[in-house]
Amino acid sequence: MSRLLTCLALCLCVSAGLAFDADAADLANPLAYAPPVVARSLISEIRSGVFAHALGTHEDGSVDINGEILFSKPILPADPLMAFLVPRLHLGTTINTAGDTGQFYAGFTWTYDITPKVFIEGSVGAGFHTGETGRFRVPDRLSLGCSPLIRGTGSVGYRFSENWSIMATVEHISNANLCHANQGLTNYGVRVGYTF
Repeated sequence: MSRLLTCLALCLCVSAGLAFDADAADLANPLAYAPPVVARSLISEIRSGVFAHALGTHEDGSVDINGEILFSKPILPADPLMAFLVPRLHLGTTINTAGDTGQFYAGFTWTYDITPKVFIEGSVGAGFHTGETGRFRVPDRLSLGCSPLIRGTGSVGYRFSENWSIMATVEHISNANLCHANQGLTNYGVRVGYTF
């Protein structure tokens, strides 16, 4: 588990360093991922990665496998700022390898290019989970109150090429005190993306 956290911290440091190391020529060029005039396919990107599961909670100590599909934007503004405001629809799943809480989720993703290589991202949506929703606490499990929950993520990423990227991601699901229990679940990890 400590190796996964060290890898995550290293990815964040490298991404942050690359953001500040971009030269003036890169900043003057059009963004690498400015939306195309016509979407290349229905699916924009696929992602896969691993998360450290629920650090510091009753479910700490295991690993999640994550997979996600992002769809092309329904409209494709040419202006990079306007392109940011139009989200991509995403569908995904986070499966726990130890039988703890997993989830299937859907929502919207916004990506902003800091440089042609470095980007930040946020998403919001709903997560349907396999965790505990009862009023009585189950040992070694989180009490999440109800399902679905509100799911949000934040990522910092780096593009190796037009197609391949890596990102450090934090994902969180919570009921925002809409149910009787609201312990919430936060996972930290690294994902690799392939853009079509």
